[in-house]
Amino acid sequence: MQGQKSRKSSFMSRLKRNRQLIMLSLPGAIWFLIFAYLPMFGVIVAFKKLKLTGGFIKSLIDSEWCGFDNFRFLFYSGDMWIVFRNTVCYNIVFIVLGIVLPILVALMLNEIRKKTLAKIYQSSMFLPYFLSWVVVSYFLYAFLNPDKGFINNLLQSMGKTEIAWYSEKKFWPFIIILVSQWKGIGYNTVVYLASICGIDKTYYEAAVIDGATKFQQIKYITIPLIKPVITILFILSVGRIFSADFGLFYQIPRNSGALFDYTNVLDTYVYRALTASGEIGMSSAAALFQSTVGFILILTANKIVSKIDSDNALF
Repeated sequence: MQGQKSRKSSFMSRLKRNRQLIMLSLPGAIWFLIFAYLPMFGVIVAFKKLKLTGGFIKSLIDSEWCGFDNFRFLFYSGDMWIVFRNTVCYNIVFIVLGIVLPILVALMLNEIRKKTLAKIYQSSMFLPYFLSWVVVSYFLYAFLNPDKGFINNLLQSMGKTEIAWYSEKKFWPFIIILVSQWKGIGYNTVVYLASICGIDKTYYEAAVIDGATKFQQIKYITIPLIKPVITILFILSVGRIFSADFGLFYQIPRNSGALFDYTNVLDTYVYRALTASGEIGMSSAAALFQSTVGFILILTANKIVSKIDSDNALF
């Protein structure tokens, strides 16, 4: 009894001591509770043949259980190999380039002595991140328009054969990767640049005194000190390897059926299946599959990292 009173008083004293921090985190905690945890109840839809008979709760109660029937379309479809191949392969490329390119750009921006010029470059690269994929698709269409596009006009002026860009699927892996990196490199660069700017300048001053070149400073000071940020972003990226940016793969190719072999990913496949059949449970099953596999991959990647370097693991 005395021990319980002691623990209770200790708990209350910690609450009083940290009440400012608790009040500061309360809005975020409430937001996560309402929009992240309560909706998890909806995973039941993945195991039901949902029929809308009224409100969501009533429809959920009235709908019959179907077990894993909603998951079968993911694995028994003839297009599933192409869909999974595209989703995983694109994401592997995005993970690698999403680490290498932003670090290189951040290192170059950090070396610019005129900070005003560096901020102009940084803002210019960050701007595409705020554009929607619909806007980006129209920008790209201005270049790839089969009739009046800039590139075809350029090819025509050079006496070359025009290209039907939205029918020639062999070009689209490169186009998808290029557009994705162009849009996202600014945001990732800011993350790494903030980490680089947080490094104590005395490390570099000592390295200069010891005669270290700029490349040696980057290799032995910058990269090791931003390694925790690189590791965390890598682990989180691995968790999204079975998820794809819907706008990138749906809006950019303009939903061209001729390009499905290289642009059809899990998210677009589920959307097209949902619009064709109207099976809500099917799309819910796909989302649950993506989340579950992503969670397992995060745990696996974190476990591997903790074995190699426990200080840089998430937990």
